[in-house]
Amino acid sequence: MDSSKIEINVTTDENKVPEQIIWSAPQANVINKEAKAMILAMWDKDERNTLRIDLWDKQMEVEEMKFFVHQTILTLADSFERATGEDKMAATMRDFCDYYAEKMNLQPNK
Repeated sequence: MDSSKIEINVTTDENKVPEQIIWSAPQANVINKEAKAMILAMWDKDERNTLRIDLWDKQMEVEEMKFFVHQTILTLADSFERATGEDKMAATMRDFCDYYAEKMNLQPNK
């Protein structure tokens, strides 16, 4: 049986607000990579509920958060489609992302 380890280290200030997020995934050749934000979601099969951690550092700008949320929803649509085969709903999620990008005035390659 093979296993892999992903490590996330969060440095906080005196008020427990994240100042730095560093993650490593040695099997993917990622060592001490800095991130400005993260969303971690896990399915609890016993409770039939999602457990999650949402963090962003003090330096994360509002514009960056808009892009982060946009890209996260797009990747969720991809994951949902791969896992379920529900291509029409995945397309609807992507349509929402187009709407979101328009309303948030997101410019590509910004």
